Amino acid sequence: MDERTVLQSMPQKRVISVAPDTTVHKAAIVMTNANCGSVLVMDATGALQGIVTERDLMTRVVAKALDPAHTTVTAVMTRNPHCVPPETPVSDAIVIMIERGFRHLPVVSSAGKIIGVFSVRDALPREVGAAVSMAEFNEQMNDAEGG
Repeated sequence: MDERTVLQSMPQKRVISVAPDTTVHKAAIVMTNANCGSVLVMDATGALQGIVTERDLMTRVVAKALDPAHTTVTAVMTRNPHCVPPETPVSDAIVIMIERGFRHLPVVSSAGKIIGVFSVRDALPREVGAAVSMAEFNEQMNDAEGG
């Protein structure tokens, strides 16, 4: 059986986004209503500016005691997030997430159209297991090469 791609594994292929001047409070409401762990920050032209995740809300807002009603998403978002094409195998996406320490990857077509966000929750346990093995192998190779 061929491995699924990130596009095939995303249960909802929709873009949940907010404008750069949106408050963190409103972004959290959007995320809650959409039942998702991230929101893309897009400008008026539809260009991706960044991503705000649940972890960002915790570490960059709550832990720093910022006022969500007066803090904009641009102050706490991850700028220029790493994106993957829709044909990316799930295990490759998981390896990227493990190695770079994040749980959400925007999925962007070759034409530059944002399709949605792949979440670590979208991966099946077997694919996560395969990706962890691949990441561990990569780490061992880097150690062996002195990297």
